[in-house]
Amino acid sequence: MQGGIGDRGDGFLEQAIMKRIILFLLTNLAVLTLLTVVVSVIERVTGVRLGGGGRGALLAFAAIYGFSGALISLALSKWTAKTMMGVQVITAPRSDGERWLLDTVARLAARAGIGCPEVGVFEAEEMNAFATGARRDAALVAVSTGLLRSMSRAEAEAVIGHEITHVANGDMVTMALLQGVVNTFVIFLARIIGGIVDRAVFRNDREESGLGFFVATMLAQFVLGILASLIVAWYSRQREFRADGGGADLAGTGNMIAALEALKASHGEPMPPQMQAFGINTGGGGFMGLFMSHPPLDARIAALRTRTA
Repeated sequence: MQGGIGDRGDGFLEQAIMKRIILFLLTNLAVLTLLTVVVSVIERVTGVRLGGGGRGALLAFAAIYGFSGALISLALSKWTAKTMMGVQVITAPRSDGERWLLDTVARLAARAGIGCPEVGVFEAEEMNAFATGARRDAALVAVSTGLLRSMSRAEAEAVIGHEITHVANGDMVTMALLQGVVNTFVIFLARIIGGIVDRAVFRNDREESGLGFFVATMLAQFVLGILASLIVAWYSRQREFRADGGGADLAGTGNMIAALEALKASHGEPMPPQMQAFGINTGGGGFMGLFMSHPPLDARIAALRTRTA
């Protein structure tokens, strides 16, 4: 999924980051458990020991683990979003507001050159929206009830344009591939470090890995995973600037700026931590801002104003 759009205080940011780290660990534990079974089956069928037998085999092992989790997440992204956020997909509009929402998404999608996404609404006081899906022509765009109640239609159209731009740019696939690459190198380097520590510190000369290897590997994977998240977060922030530019092109720069200004004053419960990378109302500054998927709203507004200067 793609992008939240707003700003929060330092206390919220610290709490959200801790939740994201805990979620990261739990998610990876679940994925690694599943993939351990898959890799074991592959090793039995092929006779190739992917976790050993040289750096090439280790890299293949890491790639299987690293990309599988990211691609599985991408494939399930629409289902996950609908389930987690309680998105109600609009199939037949029941009100003038729903009809406007369907027509606006269809019109902007046509202008962006993509197939019309599914359109949905989710209950939330906060003004927010997101897009998700594995394919540009079969995505999902959803907006919160708070956004529909609090924004003018011109501002809401700019937010929808922002999300449509994410879809048109293929941001969901790009983010999944980037996550797969960093996951691969985290697993690969962590096992290399684990092997070095096992031999140099714990003096393990046996062919089988000792306890030191497993402890060092887990610690290295944790530290490298946090560092890798900085890379992913940095790229995510760059795509938000591009999506803001796309929203301005589709709905007008003034409307996009007005939408971001409205979000600065928004209140309400934030999206769940695991969804914040995909909504439009997220972001922060300072050290904690390095871990955030969105730039501060002030920086995004300034970037848009530079376009018109």
